[in-house]
Order: sequence, then structure tokens, then C-alpha cells
Amino acid sequence: MHDPRSELGRRLFCLAAALLMAAGFHTGASAQTPLIAAAENGDIAALQNALQDGAAIEERDERQRTALMAAVQANRTDAARLLIEAGADVNAKDGIEDSPYLLAGARGYLDILRLTLEHGADLASTNRYGGTALIPAADRGHVETVRTLIEAGVNLDHVNKLGWTALLEAVILGDGGPNHQAIVELLVKAGADTDIADREGVTALQHAKRSGYAQMVKTLEAAGAQ
Repeated sequence: MHDPRSELGRRLFCLAAALLMAAGFHTGASAQTPLIAAAENGDIAALQNALQDGAAIEERDERQRTALMAAVQANRTDAARLLIEAGADVNAKDGIEDSPYLLAGARGYLDILRLTLEHGADLASTNRYGGTALIPAADRGHVETVRTLIEAGVNLDHVNKLGWTALLEAVILGDGGPNHQAIVELLVKAGADTDIADREGVTALQHAKRSGYAQMVKTLEAAGAQ
């Protein structure tokens, strides 16, 4: 026999669940401040208005992102420029230890990266993997980003938590194509230590040989790599 109390209980449970979900979504939305939302959307007028209305330039959202971090994640160059020139911290880290400077380097957002370098980027800062901005830029094939970071003076031989340098990552995680070939050449010419091995004792040259990356092998051997 159908029990109306069971049906009522089911409906109340569904209603309670719906209310909880709605409350959760509302909380998430309210955590996105007008300043951060404007930065993420690249809405310059709204961004300027929020700042003029007294918004704290370093305020954080639920992910511990500042407005500048949100602008960088969305690759909003004009918004990032406005915030940086207004004094936003280019080294402020979010909940996963990314900063505007580190993320711009990792993603190859060159214009934003240059802005961060002009406004106090900490070249020694590291991401959650213990890597400088140079290391992910090298493994992702961002040639001009790598060139820019080398010229800025980033440590070429920094070793991350995986035991890899930028040179090792360019070989190990790269595809052996023109971009990664150019990055290996840039690093070698800049004086990167070609003989730093990974945790298994395998060098960049040995990895290049194993992967059949002939041009990288040529570049590394010409530099005296072992």
C-alpha cells in the first residue's frame, strides 16, 4: 500500500536538497566581487568604477584569486594593465600557488608577462610544482616567453619538485618540434647546464637520443653535453 508519509518525506527531502543547492550557488556567486568579475570579463569601465568606488585592489575570491589573477587567467591584457598600473601585486598567489607573473609565464601571455616584469615580478618565485616561470614556459613551447625570461635573468638551472630543469622539461615534455628545438637552443646559448640529470641520472642529451630528437641532440652535443 502506498504510504503518503513516505511520499511527503521524499518531497521534503527533494525540497531541502534543492534549497541547499540554491544556497550553494548563491554563495558562490556572491563570493565573486564586482572588481574581480569585471577583471575576469575584461570590462574596463566596470573595473574603473569598482576601483573608484573604493574596492580593495587585493581583495580575494573563494579561490584566493585577486582581480589581477582573474584577469590573467582570462588573458585580459587591458584589464591586467589597468590593475598593474594601479598597484596590483604581480606576485600575489592564489589557492594553488599561482601568481599573475607565474601564470603569465606558464601560459605564454607575453604582453602580461612583460607588464609583470616591469612591475616587480619575483623571478625566484615558484609554483606548486616548485618550478620557476621558465620551466613550464619551456615545456609548453613558448619560445618568446622563454627568451623574455632568460633576458630578465631567471635562474636557468633551477630544479623543480620533479627533479627537472627547464632544459630537461623542454626535452622530456616537449614534442621535439621547431618550438622546443628553439627553446633548447636558447637555453644552451644562455648557459644552461646541459649535464644536470634527472632523478634517474638521465641527462637532457640522453633523453633527446631516446626520443629521436635529432636536432636537439645536435644542439646539445655541439655544446659539449654528456
